[in-house]
Amino acid sequence: MSLVGQPVTIIGAGVAGLAAARALALRGAAVTVLEQADAIREVGAGLQISPNGACVLRGLGLQYELDAASLRADAVQLVDGPTDEGVTRLDLARLRPGQGYHFLHRADLIEMLLTGATEAGVTLQLLSKVETVDLSGPHPVVVLEGGERIEAPLLIGADGLHSHTRAALNGPETPFFTQQVAWRAVIPCEPGAAPVAEVHMGPRRHLVSYPLRGGTLRNIVAVEERDRWAGESWTLRDDTIDLRLAFEGFSPRVRGWLDQVEDPWLWGLFRHSVAETWARPMGQGGVAILGDAAHPTLPFLAQGASMGLEDAWVLADALARHDTVAAALAAYQAARKPRTTRTVAAANANARAYHLSGLTRMVGHTGLRLLGRFSPGAMLSRFDWLYDHDVTQG
Repeated sequence: MSLVGQPVTIIGAGVAGLAAARALALRGAAVTVLEQADAIREVGAGLQISPNGACVLRGLGLQYELDAASLRADAVQLVDGPTDEGVTRLDLARLRPGQGYHFLHRADLIEMLLTGATEAGVTLQLLSKVETVDLSGPHPVVVLEGGERIEAPLLIGADGLHSHTRAALNGPETPFFTQQVAWRAVIPCEPGAAPVAEVHMGPRRHLVSYPLRGGTLRNIVAVEERDRWAGESWTLRDDTIDLRLAFEGFSPRVRGWLDQVEDPWLWGLFRHSVAETWARPMGQGGVAILGDAAHPTLPFLAQGASMGLEDAWVLADALARHDTVAAALAAYQAARKPRTTRTVAAANANARAYHLSGLTRMVGHTGLRLLGRFSPGAMLSRFDWLYDHDVTQG
């Protein structure tokens, strides 16, 4: 169907929401993005865009901006956390020279997508905190805090972990606390640091680090298994002492990084199901969800941003290619649900692999060393189904 002049309302100015906004606006839609904040600020920390996500940014006409804002990764290095000895190395530059694995600050990705969306004609409406999404009538209605009602012939919920749109489509959900927490921080980076993602593995904990912004900053994500509950929020802070104590048994290099951390972010890691219903046609429109609203994933495969980018492209493409909203939304869910379900499961499995202890740890690390020595491409090929997939090719 033609999207030219089609009104579209998107809830949430995050990665998935802004990517969908640009993708739809480039196809002629009249897109409004509702964002609860009073400004789009530099928040968050680093993230990784793997080749499957980079394909979408290229398809959106943002390849130059991606290359300018990011570092292209040379390798992933698995390291024994306590000893700092290398376990194995995935040499991306040599084994996958034609693919782009990028490190960048989340704020830089948001700025890139926001600029791209506004240049395509998208309207950003700030201070629009959603109270409920009403799907009881012929078309979706968004009710803002304060009572304002916005009729949305086509509504896209990119409203994150606590999505009102998902709840309206699927009912309430109770996520499962994994008994893992994660800290996020950004510190100054030592000069000359290689563009390598390091995974420092230890019993019941691991730490991931890589450089950002031309090597001037170092991103840190540290995960610990523990019984104490922590909230599922991107806005919680924690005492630096807790972070340092959690990794006091790690190498001096890791401890030196953590000594530089001030006021880290903390979030509890919860396991969510992939949404059963992603979209619904209505008498005079339709509604769909994407990104974390549809498939929250643990951070152990670095696919949160890339999956949201894929969702955005596939949804916009489906709406443009099919004759009716009903057919487009059905095609979107059919294309995305199996793939994101597999990705979420793979991230869950990585969490276990990073936290081995005792004899299992010794055997596992020995196996990784042998695999890296005698079949260096084998570990990467396990994820060809993920990284080689290009949604922009249909």
